[in-house]
Amino acid sequence: MALKIRLARGGAKKRPFYRIVVADVRSPRDGRFIEKVGLYNPMLPKDNADRIVLDVERIQHWMSHGALPTDRVLRFLDAAGVLSREARSNPKKAEPGTKAKERAEAKRQAAEEAAAAEAEAAAGGEEAAAE
Repeated sequence: MALKIRLARGGAKKRPFYRIVVADVRSPRDGRFIEKVGLYNPMLPKDNADRIVLDVERIQHWMSHGALPTDRVLRFLDAAGVLSREARSNPKKAEPGTKAKERAEAKRQAAEEAAAAEAEAAAGGEEAAAE
């Protein structure tokens, strides 16, 4: 049985509250779970001690039995000093898409053509003034 340490949502509409649970990967997000190992209340300020509550001993127990934390839970565990999370790097994330690149290239070419036409017109005007 594959296990995950993940968040299960509770709380009212627009007032989220999460339980950190150990669950089978096949069970639904807010459905059946094996054990509750923590709480996460995103409505509290970030410096509040009750924002994230973890039962570190039970989390380590389940991880020794093969449970894998989700990315968000791994962030919490990293902040608590239980595990280390490698920083992810996606340099292509901020890069524009292909259509945006095509539009930018077309705009650049149009600007170059306009500048060349303006320079040509200015050169023609100087010759007429010299005569």
